[in-house]
Amino acid sequence: MILHGKAYKFGDDVNTDYIIAGKYRSKGLDMKLLSTHLMEDLYPNFTDTIKSGDFIVAGKNFGCGSSREYAPKVIVEAGIGAVFAKSYARIFYRNAINSGLLVIECNTDLLDNGDTLEVDTAAGIMHDKTQDCVIPYNPIPEFISEIINAGGVISYLNENGDFKIK
Repeated sequence: MILHGKAYKFGDDVNTDYIIAGKYRSKGLDMKLLSTHLMEDLYPNFTDTIKSGDFIVAGKNFGCGSSREYAPKVIVEAGIGAVFAKSYARIFYRNAINSGLLVIECNTDLLDNGDTLEVDTAAGIMHDKTQDCVIPYNPIPEFISEIINAGGVISYLNENGDFKIK
């Protein structure tokens, strides 16, 4: 799959409270409503700025801080095409895949806020068109790609009835 979008860069240790502040939890689990507050403490009006398919780019330990399952769901609902980070909090990574959010571990040092990216998920290649550089990464395993493409683990199981591990 080839993805295109603009990079929105954040730093290290972006916790789930920055992704979606806990103060909004009292509003329920309406992902559409919650997604309007995505990253607002770090980037006010973020959701007014992004377009469907754009990317979140971060440093180390993205998604740390809690096991808030709705954090990756809010990212998906906002239309983010993928998250690229040097590393992820383990539980966030698992919740992301279960929610159908593409999370890719790669070196993000060369990427700048606003760069235009083209990503070949099958080949594991990111082309930063703004800086004309290529950043390779380990492609997502096929089975995980199938879960993400289905929209998450529940959708995958609804479509397939069971895991089809080769």
